Amino acid sequence: MDPMTGFTNFLFVPANRPERFEKAANSGADLICIDLEDSVPTDQKDSARESVLDALKALDRSKTAVRINGLKTEAGLADLLALSASDRLPSLIFLPMVESAAEIEIAHSILGDRVDGLVPLIETVRGLRAGDMLAASAGVTGMMFGGGDFSAELGTKLEWEPLLAARGAFILCCASAGVAAIDVPYIDMGNETGLEEECRKAKAMGFHAKAAVHPKQIAAIAKAMKPTEAEVAEAIDAINAFDAAGGKAISHNGRMLEAPVMQRYRHIVAAA
Repeated sequence: MDPMTGFTNFLFVPANRPERFEKAANSGADLICIDLEDSVPTDQKDSARESVLDALKALDRSKTAVRINGLKTEAGLADLLALSASDRLPSLIFLPMVESAAEIEIAHSILGDRVDGLVPLIETVRGLRAGDMLAASAGVTGMMFGGGDFSAELGTKLEWEPLLAARGAFILCCASAGVAAIDVPYIDMGNETGLEEECRKAKAMGFHAKAAVHPKQIAAIAKAMKPTEAEVAEAIDAINAFDAAGGKAISHNGRMLEAPVMQRYRHIVAAA
């Protein structure tokens, strides 16, 4: 699993369906993210929040995240305050529709180090333009590309090509702050080939993890996003050769090994 987030795949589960929490936790996903936002109707926000607070008492904290409602909404502020008053918090808090560092500062000032990290979702053009500042904000350990809302704002389909430029800009924001980059779920649940192809593209672009909306997607995402045995073996061989040379740039198996290249190899080994 990626060293920056501790996961390469995670499963969204609606907060108003508590009977699914345990099943999601046993799905094989590295992490589950209980969703208080998009999947919960307005008239069920309060009851769903109570279900989450109750479930956190029993779930494995290290493998549990919660996506609260946006901090520009009454429901989002209520989520944040309820979590702050709870004795049991998840490992990560996902913050939707973030467009300013002030939103992250509010969450961080209230929760502090009681959670392992904050994960802003970049879902608008305005949010993407503030991406460098958001990624560098205190408490942020990763950011997620929210392609659904982004594609709606652009007036395009939620597909790879129309969002390629936005994904590229998003990756640069994450890399500049050294935080993990998390990709949007693949929503065509019946198209396993399409899922595998998008996962490969996301990994090649620099994404560390990808979300799932159904348990049957987990295996394909995990296989695609985690380093292969061949990648790990190549990385270990390169690291050993580079270290044996005293950390100096060398030619190894026809390739130049130097510090920037070695950083990638060390990430691969850590992720494995």
